[in-house]
Formats: sequence, structure tokens, C-alpha cells
Amino acid sequence: MSVKDLFQLDGKIALITGGSRGLGLQMAEALGEMGCRVAITARKADELAEAKTHLQSRGIEVLTIVNDLQRFEGIPGLVDEVLGLDGRIDILVNNAGATWGAPAEDYPDDAWHKVMNLNVNAPFFLAREVGKRSMIPRRAGKIVNIASVAGLKGSPPGMNTIAYNTSKAAAINFTRALAAEWGKYNINVNAICPGFFPSKMSAGLLDKLEGAIISRTPLQRLGGDEDLKGPVVFLASEASRHITGQYFAVDGGSIIV
Repeated sequence: MSVKDLFQLDGKIALITGGSRGLGLQMAEALGEMGCRVAITARKADELAEAKTHLQSRGIEVLTIVNDLQRFEGIPGLVDEVLGLDGRIDILVNNAGATWGAPAEDYPDDAWHKVMNLNVNAPFFLAREVGKRSMIPRRAGKIVNIASVAGLKGSPPGMNTIAYNTSKAAAINFTRALAAEWGKYNINVNAICPGFFPSKMSAGLLDKLEGAIISRTPLQRLGGDEDLKGPVVFLASEASRHITGQYFAVDGGSIIV
């Protein structure tokens, strides 16, 4: 197999949660450009419609599904819709996530549960459904969990995001534990840990801390519109077939200083 063939994804079906904007849309675009038929989910129909138009303008076949992953009872129906494309899901990207800022001593119960439900519980319930109904029977699959460098360290001054950091650390070890258990089914499970990327979720923090973040980043910049494309294609393709249970920091080097 040539190197080009190792990275090619022609005909694969990829499900990307939180795929209507930001990092999710960037990864959906990357997988679609490499030949995937993509299914993207999000809560807001208008944002999904905009994303669909954008992806189709690039020649990408896309299915959009309005879905709130915090309503766990809707996960089987979501999987039903994607399986309706061709009876299989080859690639799952667990990207949808939430954050909330508050001092630990005053952290609201409902905020804690919201972050944990979307960042930890939903990826497990969705992976379990996709694994049981598609990847395990077919003895093939790629799962990419979007964690964060926040799961590798505490919060810097000015960021009171204890639930987010905790949930992303959980996502990293969820990745390792699932990889260990499902390797026998030829399912690769890996994680990407983005650093700071401009997005709707990070906008408030970047307004206050962008300069400080960049000054502590060896490459002296934030993540950009192309910076997750290579990693997600690599982890979704046969180029990474002997890699599982790993996490990649995509952060300009911030984690090393």
C-alpha cells in the first residue's frame, strides 16, 4: 500500500458530533476532503444548515442530524440515522463538548453535571452504541475522542474550569481503557488534545487571556483553521493502524513549558 493510499478515506462513513462549527466543522471538512461521506450532529438546525452548505460547496457528501447528546435516550436514534447511509459507521469523532467557568468552591451542581454529561457520558454512550452495532460486528473502526490539553494540567490563573479539566482528563483515560478493551476487534481508539483555538467556546477566555496564552506557547500562536485536519485524518486512516490508546497534544507546544 502506498503512503497516499494509507491516508485515503474513499467511501468511509464518518460521524462527527458537534460538527456544525469550530473544530468539529474543521474535522468534518478534512475527512470529507479525503473521501469520507460525513454525518454531522449538533443541537441547532440553522448552524447545521450553514455547515451543510459549506461542506457541499467543497464537494463533500453530508448528512445533518439535529441532536442533543445530553438527552441520552436519543443516541440510538442518532445511530439509526447514520447507519441508514450504508449500514455502517467506519469513523466516530466524539467532538461535542461544553465548559463552564466558576470557582471550585462556588461551582453550581447543574453546571458540573452539564459538563460531565456532554464531555464524558455522551461519548461513552455513543461509542458503546456505534461499537456494538457497527464496529465490533465488522471487526473494524476508528474512534477519535477530542480531549484537551486542559486534561493534562490544572487551570492557569484566570481560568476556573475545574469541571472541564476533569472531564477532559477522563476523556483521555476513557480513550486508553476503551482502546485496551476493543483492540481485539481491530478498533483503534485515540484522542486529540487541542490547545487554544479561537471558537465560540473559548471566545470569552481569549478576550482576556490571548496575549498571555500566546506568550507561553513555543510556536507563539493559537491554533488555526487547518491545524486539526492532519491529525484527525491520520487517526481516522490506515496510516495509524498500529496506534491505539494514545493522545496527541495539538497546542503549539504549550504543554511542554
